[in-house]
Amino acid sequence: MDTLIPYDSLAPDTLETILDDIVSRDGTDYGDYDLSVAQKREQALGSLRNGDAVLLFDTESETIKMIPKSELNNYDLF
Repeated sequence: MDTLIPYDSLAPDTLETILDDIVSRDGTDYGDYDLSVAQKREQALGSLRNGDAVLLFDTESETIKMIPKSELNNYDLF
């Protein structure tokens, strides 16, 4: 089961650390150009703020992931 994490309930430093981890994971693709971690973090934060994405805590792997909000119904949530 996964747990939805409201991004705006996190302390700013915590959210920044989580987003840095997410955007720096292997397999993250940003197209044909390189972006800095800060730029990737800002894009991810923008997706959270405009409601296109959500943060989930994966209880199996004990990690936090960001998914498109449109895929939320594919997850078994607490």
